[in-house]
Amino acid sequence: MRPVWAGHPWVFAQAVEHVDAGAEPGGEVLVVDPRGQPLGRALYAPRSAVVARLYTRRVDEPIDQALFQRKLERAVGLRRAVGLPGVEPGQETTGYRLLHGEGDGVPGLIVDVFGDVVCVQLGTLGLFRRAAAVCDALDAVVGPRSIVDRTPPGLARTEGFDPTGGVLRGEPVTELVFRELGLDFALPLELAQKTGYYFDQRPLRAALARVSRGSRVLDAFCYTGSMAITARRAGAREVWACDKSAAAIEVACRQAERNGGAEGIRFTVEDANLAFAAAAREGGCDVVVCDPPKLAPARGNRPRALGAYRSLAEGACRATARGGLLAFCSCSGAVGMHELERELALGARQAECEAFVVERLFQGPDHPVPAAFPEGLYLKVLLARIDAA
Repeated sequence: MRPVWAGHPWVFAQAVEHVDAGAEPGGEVLVVDPRGQPLGRALYAPRSAVVARLYTRRVDEPIDQALFQRKLERAVGLRRAVGLPGVEPGQETTGYRLLHGEGDGVPGLIVDVFGDVVCVQLGTLGLFRRAAAVCDALDAVVGPRSIVDRTPPGLARTEGFDPTGGVLRGEPVTELVFRELGLDFALPLELAQKTGYYFDQRPLRAALARVSRGSRVLDAFCYTGSMAITARRAGAREVWACDKSAAAIEVACRQAERNGGAEGIRFTVEDANLAFAAAAREGGCDVVVCDPPKLAPARGNRPRALGAYRSLAEGACRATARGGLLAFCSCSGAVGMHELERELALGARQAECEAFVVERLFQGPDHPVPAAFPEGLYLKVLLARIDAA
């Protein structure tokens, strides 16, 4: 139990010696160490490998609206300290993560802000049963126009409940409208993945803005085009953005129009590997972004995922002009930074070039990670210069 004592919020099933008979799925439990000393209050999930998730070290504090409100108020203070929402001219930002689960002391609870709408993920049965308390806390601290449930159905079924989905409170919502770094976005609710947008990649978008001027840019796995639009606004002379999803590309085109038009951006419905091969035949791009979906949802998927990363790295290196920059990304928590670096190196070797990492990026500051919870550092980005071997 030492990790829990140090601040880790998860109690794994194999670490549990005894569960009182009165413990109910989704109910509150008091977690104690082998000597009987209390460690905190948690929500119980007997069907999960993580049987208890701690929400408070205050053993007399119930997991209720008051607790959620206290955590939200603290989270608001942290976001303000890092400049969110952003008000600086040209950098206005009204979309960001307000509550990041374990990172803000509320395991399984995600809250993203999209202007005057908030989207939530209720990642455990215990949270689902406390949805009203979560909404009450959001109303008290944020006062949104609408609260939308974006809990993934697969996650809900794993945790033993059926998600409500749709608007929990407030006015009907058909799209998520917000600004990021001065750019305008309006994403239809039916397309949006997870809570709706990848706020965690804001550091990469900022880096892309620094290096794109005058460059030819390839944005693979572009989804709704935020990287491509950022690069074009920053002065890229030519941007190619591709994604296998026709619906995502259609929305990406609309986002480009909202931000001054799609001139200079070529959107195509295409597999990333085919785009890499085509770019290589044309001599390569100055900047390449390779940001695939999660390839290792769990540790059991890691061996196959590592092979996939190596293959992607080879294709992306071939697509990058010598002396150019490659942003190579992984959002799989089961794949560490060193593993990602190794697969990039091996992929570069197969592409008969070398990759020199010039910068390492992670999820933005609105996605905090407790010092005792290394699993929370899930997003890794290698910004590498690709040179001849």
